[in-house]
Amino acid sequence: MSFAEVFAPPALEAGTLRITPLGGLGEVGRNMTVFELDGRLLIVDCGVLFPEENQPGVDLILPDFAPIKDRLGEVDGIVLTHGHEDHIGAVPYLLKERPDIPLIGSGLTLALVEAKLKEHRLKAFTLTVTEGQREKVGPFDLEFVAVNHSIPDALAVAIRTPAGTVLATGDFKMDQLPLDGRLTDLRAFARLGEEGVDLFMVDSTNADVPGFTALERSIGPVLDQVIAKAPRRVIVASFSSHIHRVQQVLDAAAAHGRRLAFLGRSMVRNMTIAEQLGYLQVPEGVLIDYKKAKDLPDDKIVYMSTGSQGEPMAVLSRMANLDHAIEPGPGDTVILASSLIPGNENAVYRVIDGLTKLGANVVHKGNAKVHVSGHAAAGELLYCYNIVGPRNVMPIHGEHRHLHANARLAQDTGVPAERTILGENGTVVDLRDGVAKVVGQLDLGFVYVDGSTVGEITDADLKDRRILGEEGFISVIVVVDSATGKIISGPEVHARGFAEDDAVFEDVKPKIAAALTEAARSGVRDSHALSQVVRRTIGRWVNQSLRRRPMIVPLVIEA
Repeated sequence: MSFAEVFAPPALEAGTLRITPLGGLGEVGRNMTVFELDGRLLIVDCGVLFPEENQPGVDLILPDFAPIKDRLGEVDGIVLTHGHEDHIGAVPYLLKERPDIPLIGSGLTLALVEAKLKEHRLKAFTLTVTEGQREKVGPFDLEFVAVNHSIPDALAVAIRTPAGTVLATGDFKMDQLPLDGRLTDLRAFARLGEEGVDLFMVDSTNADVPGFTALERSIGPVLDQVIAKAPRRVIVASFSSHIHRVQQVLDAAAAHGRRLAFLGRSMVRNMTIAEQLGYLQVPEGVLIDYKKAKDLPDDKIVYMSTGSQGEPMAVLSRMANLDHAIEPGPGDTVILASSLIPGNENAVYRVIDGLTKLGANVVHKGNAKVHVSGHAAAGELLYCYNIVGPRNVMPIHGEHRHLHANARLAQDTGVPAERTILGENGTVVDLRDGVAKVVGQLDLGFVYVDGSTVGEITDADLKDRRILGEEGFISVIVVVDSATGKIISGPEVHARGFAEDDAVFEDVKPKIAAALTEAARSGVRDSHALSQVVRRTIGRWVNQSLRRRPMIVPLVIEA
């Protein structure tokens, strides 16, 4: 079942566990789930979503904190499953509301968060945990389980409560030959299953992909081969937190006598942290500052950059637009070593086209095996359902098609349809006596970060921006006599974003004047009402004559 109709949940009964996802359902990003028991709250993950093309000017999208904003004093901790932006990126914005909420996670995850908080001038209260560790946080008994993902040190979390046990996977896959030797701990999954998992909250991102996710180590030889054959410079774009991929590129660069330079502030920051903590092994003499790298021969350098998702301000996009110190050209090789996040396809292909036009050889997932996913495919998920044997299942982390595919997999392994919850952001689920059921649906929105403003930009503002970008802008200025309503000056019409010359509006000026004269004759004197007359008149004319629906800003000045 899918619940879109808003209805308020009942008061929470003592001893019942309430689960409310505030992000991550119906989207790949801004993952955040709130657990409530006996008046205390636990948050798992607090991430961001990156904007799409129809959200111009937006930097980030946050979960809607509204349901807990007045209850932050009841939050006992935030568990962070791993260090990807879609799971940790919104932490600074939540901590600005209450800075002393404890953050709980693995060593690498917390190090990445602390670096981010430093940029926001925030200091965190942290508890570092490892797999196998159990911690009591308020009324929640937490056990952390190792899972394999595209970033080291990822954790699933089992939440034991009197109402039942929840196992939330975070993002995971089941790579059987991981680069760091850290397997998803299926023995712990099985042990928890034997104990009894009342609600299994499962990563859905690859639920609609059959079979098993390819091994991470299968990428190394391909990268090695591409770099070995590259005649000039090599530029590799990846997520700034993909430590495994960076390690493979470092090793290939060293093997072929090349130096490597990091590009992009987040890439430099994250890889410095990873090296300091021992998660990244840098071969002696391979790293070089990018400013010095320009002095090396073209066949002796590899650049490791951000921008694999086509982000307009990231390094790779700026290179494609010749807006960066490094300008790709004939003989250069560009490798996009990442998957496509849904919604980013057009932006990525624009960057690929731009680089190709400049003469670079662009290697990407579509023409070479230079990336594997960090998420479990259908075959791996079936294994997990059979091992855990959950009483109830709630697919998380994915667009609707992923959630539905994951629900079908659960049902194929014997989970009853009525025990499979297909929720949305704001779906309120209560767990008690081994039964999970939907009891409410909150009305949640998008919270946009736009420059230094948070939550000020609305969907109406974005609609205005889209209209400005797609349809253009017309301003009309008229001066009227405040006593008689008679036109003293104007109307002056100015347009932007139109192919036509302003002279084309000479035809509509008499219509505006006639409409205002008629309004004045009817006794209309209010400048706002007269502005609406102007808006309707020119809007109708532009739509009929030019087939456009521009933004119209009328200004009626009383004199």
